[in-house]
Amino acid sequence: MATKLLLTFAICRLIVTVGLTLEPTELLRLGLTVDPVDVESASVDFGLMTKVEPLAVLRPSSAEDVAQLVKAAYESSHGFTVSARGHGHSINGQAQTGTGVVVQMSGVRSGGKPSVWGGDMYVDVWGGELWIDVLKSCLEYGLAPKSWTDYLYLSVGGTLSNAGISGQAFHHGPQISNVHELDVVTGKGELMTCSKEQNQELFIAVLGGLGQFGIITRARISLEPAPQRVRWIRVLYSNFSAFTKDQEYLISLHGNQKFDYVEGFVIVDEGLINNWRSSFFSPRNPVKISSLGSNNNGGVLYCLEITKNYHESTAETIDQEIEALLKKLNFIPTSVFTTDLPYVDFLDRVHKAELKLRSKGMWEVPHPWLNLFVPKSKIADFDRGVFKGILGNKTSGPILIYPMNKNKWDDKSSVVTPDEDVFYLVAFLRSALDNGEETQSLEYLTNQNRQILKFCDEDGIKVKQYLPHYKTQSEWKEHYGSKWDRFQRMKMKFDPRHILASGQNIFTPTFLSSSKMASW
Repeated sequence: MATKLLLTFAICRLIVTVGLTLEPTELLRLGLTVDPVDVESASVDFGLMTKVEPLAVLRPSSAEDVAQLVKAAYESSHGFTVSARGHGHSINGQAQTGTGVVVQMSGVRSGGKPSVWGGDMYVDVWGGELWIDVLKSCLEYGLAPKSWTDYLYLSVGGTLSNAGISGQAFHHGPQISNVHELDVVTGKGELMTCSKEQNQELFIAVLGGLGQFGIITRARISLEPAPQRVRWIRVLYSNFSAFTKDQEYLISLHGNQKFDYVEGFVIVDEGLINNWRSSFFSPRNPVKISSLGSNNNGGVLYCLEITKNYHESTAETIDQEIEALLKKLNFIPTSVFTTDLPYVDFLDRVHKAELKLRSKGMWEVPHPWLNLFVPKSKIADFDRGVFKGILGNKTSGPILIYPMNKNKWDDKSSVVTPDEDVFYLVAFLRSALDNGEETQSLEYLTNQNRQILKFCDEDGIKVKQYLPHYKTQSEWKEHYGSKWDRFQRMKMKFDPRHILASGQNIFTPTFLSSSKMASW
């Protein structure tokens, strides 16, 4: 009883602070809380580089709860912000707010488990649903989404607000290219259904829109028959040109005579190839860089990672299909590593690595990640200047690199990519450790990220940040380029008070005084 009275008192104080018109009992019914545990959880993210405490946290039980809160914010006399938070996997505080309420979308389930429509080959899911739970629900019907992220403990609304990419994107496109319909709460508190046929402007804006135009409360996602097993193969290269040529060849293939997943990573030190991300390689037979001819290549190796999905009924032919594809590649002949596993185990592979890192106390550390889309025409220059230059022979986590086909990305979204038919994702997924090693410190890695961006700028490599992070609106304008004017118009139409996702630092909420505005 005492706890409830304290909570009611705290909410009354919140009402006065931001000028809410709702009664305390109504806010409690919505699921609004100022519990210190909830507030603390919402104040940090996976990046662990920023901490911002919200005024309160909402745990909604329905889309209507979200709409009612946002409408209250929109109509508030003093004004306050609303930021949707999924599993908290942002890097730079994008889902945080110190001037309003965080909506905790994951950990609550509106309308029950995902609704699979087998005949129509789609699934309806709550915006806060984690992809791992979407997968489990769909597999009960022998189905699965087409496009994935490497890590499945991310929310549907979170990845669709960015793009959602993994090794299937070369064929199926990003996750945002595999969405039929959305329910969205706009910055005015309106709950709207949108698609290519209905409220198209909102649909286009929200996909890859960094949460600027609305909070995704439901997504209708395209499905395909789920394979049963995966043949997972890694091969090594010491020649970057051969590596990228083979990757680009593989993503050009169509039909059944192709791999189903194409990724890769860069190995700049011997420790990385046998670390958690590369646990694929046997610890009893560790791979030695020096034994694979990389000494003449600046000590750098490149690993091509590919898979072929199959059903047990077609297992007899899988070996021949893979052999025919591998014959056309130019990897180091002695470097073929193969394993076979259930489809769900392959998709959930990074979670197993997470559990290992958690057991060693190495998961909840700062993550100064940098994700870049690099044009195909400049990828060799990037290799020369970054992999063989800036990085030296030390890194602090995986460095992914793989190409994608631009024609698989629907241009009718808010995402920006390089203006070439093929571009690469280069992802520096580093962890900062306080272990006395300068090259693993947060300051060192953050400075190295700046060096990489500076090199690209000075060398004329027109990269685009994926999961972008900028501090000034002029930088955001440059990022969006020709899409900026539309982006700004859609913001004024769907979130005119700029109350949504203020942690992205794109627009300043209109209720903030000029003294609090960023130096734009």
